[in-house]
Amino acid sequence: FDAPFRLGGHELYLSASVGISVFPNDGVSVGDLLRNADTAMYRAKALGRGQFHFYTPEMTRDAQEKIQIESLLRRALDNGELSVHLQPQVEARGGRLVGAEALIRWDSPELGSVPPARFIPLAEESGTIIALGTWVLRETCRQVMKWTASGFELPQVSVNLSVKQLERPEFVETLQAILEETGIEPGRLKLEITESVVMAVDDAFTLLDRLRKIGISLALDDFGTGYSSLSYLKMLPVQQLKIDRSFVIGIGQNPEDEAIIRSVMALAQSLNFEVVAEGVETAEQAAFLSASGCHQLQGFLHGSAVAPAEFRARWSSLPRGAALPGVCSAGNCVQANSACCWPHWWLPWRRLRPSAFSLTVSAWRWNRRRNNCLAATCC
Repeated sequence: FDAPFRLGGHELYLSASVGISVFPNDGVSVGDLLRNADTAMYRAKALGRGQFHFYTPEMTRDAQEKIQIESLLRRALDNGELSVHLQPQVEARGGRLVGAEALIRWDSPELGSVPPARFIPLAEESGTIIALGTWVLRETCRQVMKWTASGFELPQVSVNLSVKQLERPEFVETLQAILEETGIEPGRLKLEITESVVMAVDDAFTLLDRLRKIGISLALDDFGTGYSSLSYLKMLPVQQLKIDRSFVIGIGQNPEDEAIIRSVMALAQSLNFEVVAEGVETAEQAAFLSASGCHQLQGFLHGSAVAPAEFRARWSSLPRGAALPGVCSAGNCVQANSACCWPHWWLPWRRLRPSAFSLTVSAWRWNRRRNNCLAATCC
């Protein structure tokens, strides 16, 4: 099929995807063999077309599981099986809470807790992501305003957008309706898009510009893992870049990752972008990012994604504008007996529930008095 076919003065290029089933292992009847070969053909198409693929029993199991998940997911919205969890975003230098990212969770009676990586791609493929994304937007805005009414104010909340949502002509109108319905200020909502989404949506710049004019903040997610076209970047009406965790995990281990992060920081500073680092899990990573000029941190070091009640319990007990204990700025960790020095054994315990967290803080204070923090590690 490399050579074109000539038809009516036109050159046509064709390709073929072939699925193969073998008698008797893959079926004993013509119907079974054709059905399984058809399944194998679709797998060949999914792998890039122009290929062949032999049938395996796993393909049928995968297809059946896919159908089951799609069916249950459509029902999950009506049955209240979905929830929004929030992961904190903090200042890199002061540790103050400045926002949170909303992440969807699915607790299915039939399947148990279903990871997003398992159902989000299927939702994208089936189109369910549109209803799912609208629900997440509305529920997130509603939760933020519910907190505000009760005295707990989250400065800003981030919500991920799918290419399918942005492709809908009524998306902006739907978003405006949610803003009016919940009463949230546009500036407190940040929408996260990936580079691949920008490239996939026709006239993405005009659409994003409309969102900016409403007053909504925009962030470019997973920066550095996609196209990273500087010509596109300078034209996009985004205010924030999010460094992917694949670079963050290399801090202290991979000089290339550290060099990429420094380059992103320099680029962001020259273009006046704010930078958020994802997947921050250690104090070493946080210190490097802060020293490099990163503005905000997000990751297990400051908390995993938790249900709204747990999120509020953890952060509302602090004075307004204060940081969690042990989260300190680059300038206040210069002495071994600094109040932000924490024992090595405490660092993995940041994810504790509030009650256990309080016990850990008490133990730290006792330990600090005992040895004057000489055996501690500064954050």
